[in-house]
Amino acid sequence: MNKKVVLAYSGGLDTSFCVKYLTEDKGLEVHALTVNTGGFNAEELEAMEKKAYQLGAKSFKAVNAVPGYYDRCVKYLIFGNILRNNTYPLSVSAERMFQALEVVKYAGEIGADAIAHGSTGAGNDQVRFDLVFNVLGESLEIITPIRDLKLSRAAEIEYLQERGVDWSWEKAQYSINQGLWGTSVGGAETLTSRKALPEKAYPTPMTAEAPVTVSLQFENGQLSGIDGKAFDHPTQAIEKLQEIAGPYAIGRDVHVGDTIIGIKGRVGFEAAAPLIIIKAHHLLEKHTLTKWQQYWKEQLANWYGMLLHEGQYLDPVMRNIENFLEDTQEGVTGSVYVQLHPYRFELEGIESDYDLMNSEFGHYGEMNKGWSGDDVKGFTKILANQLKIRHLVHKS
Repeated sequence: MNKKVVLAYSGGLDTSFCVKYLTEDKGLEVHALTVNTGGFNAEELEAMEKKAYQLGAKSFKAVNAVPGYYDRCVKYLIFGNILRNNTYPLSVSAERMFQALEVVKYAGEIGADAIAHGSTGAGNDQVRFDLVFNVLGESLEIITPIRDLKLSRAAEIEYLQERGVDWSWEKAQYSINQGLWGTSVGGAETLTSRKALPEKAYPTPMTAEAPVTVSLQFENGQLSGIDGKAFDHPTQAIEKLQEIAGPYAIGRDVHVGDTIIGIKGRVGFEAAAPLIIIKAHHLLEKHTLTKWQQYWKEQLANWYGMLLHEGQYLDPVMRNIENFLEDTQEGVTGSVYVQLHPYRFELEGIESDYDLMNSEFGHYGEMNKGWSGDDVKGFTKILANQLKIRHLVHKS
C-alpha cells in the first residue's frame, strides 16, 4: 500500500477528525477533496483549504462539479418533474452520488490505494458513497473512521483538542446542507414526528412581500431564460431564480421518507427554485405532451427518483430512463408565467408554439370544429362495446 488516501472532505467536524486520525494514528497521506455541487463560495473554499493543511493533509483540491451535476442528473429531475413522495426534490441524495464519483476519479488520477469518507452508520450517505466506491473503485480500500469507531461528537472534539486542534466546534442548532438543487435543514424537530421547523431554522429569511410575476423560458425542457433574459447554462438560470424567489420563503417543507437502511426519516428543506421549476415545467408539459407521454413519464420518473435516492445511479436502467425522458422533451418549449407571494407561488399560464390546446379544433365544453354529433354517437357506441359485453355476461 502506498499510503495515499483520498478523503471526501467537507470541512466539518467529522471530516476534520478524519484528516487528523488518518494522518497521525494511521500514518496515511491524506489528500482532501472537496466536491462543490453548489453549496460553497470562494471564501468558504479558501477557509476549508487552510484548515485541511493545518490538520495535516498532504494536499487539498476543490472541484466545481455544478455543471456536470446538472447535465448528468438535475436536468433529468426536471424532465421527470421528480419529487420524492410528491414532496422532496432530492436535494441531498442526488448530490452525494456526484461527490462520490469525483472522489473515485481523483483517486485514480493520483494513484491512491484508499478512499475515505466521514459518514456515520446511521444514514443514507454511507450507502451512497460505498456503492460508488465498490463499483468503480476496483481494489480501493474504503476507510470510514466515524462509522467504524462509533464515535460521538464529544469524543471527536476531545480527540482533536488533545492534539492541539482547539477550534470552535459548537454544534449549530440546525444542520444545513446547501446545493444547487435545494437546501436541507435538520434539527431537534425533525427527529420527532410531530414538530414543525420554526422560522429561524430556515437559512433564507422571508424579506420580500409584494407579489411579482416572473416568466420562465424553457427550451426542450430546460430552463433557458427568466423574464426574457437568456443564460449561457441552465445552472445560471436556476441560481438567478433562487435569488429572486428565495426571499419570498417559497419552497419550505418537511419530507418524511424511507431510508435505504429501512427506517423512516424526516428532513426539512427549502428549495424555491427547484419547486417552481418543476411545477412550471409540469404545466408546460400538460400543454405540449400527449396523454400517454405524460402517463408513462410519471411511471418512469417515479422509478428514476427512487433509484437515485437509493444510490443506484450507476445501474444502466438509469441511462435507459434518461434517454426516454430526454426524448419526450422535444417541443416542451415556451414561457411559463409564475406569480410569487410570501410562502407560495401561483402558476398563471403558458405561451408556446407547441401548445396542444389549439382553438382550431374547438373549445372544451363549448364548441367543436373537428367532428359532428353523429361522429360522437358512433364513437361512443364502439367505445361502449367492451363494457356492454361484460355487463351482459355477468348479468346472465
